[in-house]
Amino acid sequence: MNYRQKHNKPNDLLRYAGLGAQIFVSLGIAVFAGYKADKWVQPPFPVLVWLLPFIVLALMIYKLIKETSNQNNKNAN
Repeated sequence: MNYRQKHNKPNDLLRYAGLGAQIFVSLGIAVFAGYKADKWVQPPFPVLVWLLPFIVLALMIYKLIKETSNQNNKNAN
């Protein structure tokens, strides 16, 4: 393990903590938006309160995989 890899760990920890916070806040906003949209549309059961967070979660997982794979590629070079 070289000097750069050893001293880059706190930066990685902060980056992943930030991504976790983004996921948490995005899911909260999606649930709130889905709840409000369901009240406005008035479907027979709460479709949007389930669908919007699912879409946001799928997009955030895609973003997480993309960013972590880019980080691994940078460390390999």
